Amino acid sequence: MEKNIKKELLELARASLISYFDGSDVEIRDSDVKMGSFVTLKKHGTLRGCIGYISGYLPLYRQIYILSREAAFSDYRFPPVEKDELDEIRISISLLTELEAIPTIDSFDISRDGIMMTLDSRRALFLPSVAKETGWDRETLLAELSRKAGLPLDAWKNKAAVFSTFQSEEFSEDEM
Repeated sequence: MEKNIKKELLELARASLISYFDGSDVEIRDSDVKMGSFVTLKKHGTLRGCIGYISGYLPLYRQIYILSREAAFSDYRFPPVEKDELDEIRISISLLTELEAIPTIDSFDISRDGIMMTLDSRRALFLPSVAKETGWDRETLLAELSRKAGLPLDAWKNKAAVFSTFQSEEFSEDEM
């Protein structure tokens, strides 16, 4: 993705949060591009919210606007972001490639891939950056993926578990 588009998306994500509190209008650029994306919020380097869509359901700019608010106010793991926190929140965006089903978990490259696991009616996903940020090895990451899906830590070993991988282009306000 071009640097100017990355910058526009990050500015839009920030404007989405600000406008939530002050009621200002935000102009959302038209786009024919649809792709999976996640918006991640961190406060002092610690996760504060992360929401995304695996596939592009909406035009990219509209999707980033919505995901920014969802990450701030609808991530069930965290209380809603307060107005006085905005200056401490750093935003990053991940743009995803299409999911690709893999034949076995051996096809998962922890240094490159994001991963989604589906077992029964449960599903969980980790972005490619999770392994690097947490320092988890392959087995720990897969155990935590199982936990995130609400399953036992060894659920990833279940023969009925289905895995898909993807890559992402990640960029943040700190880089721009």
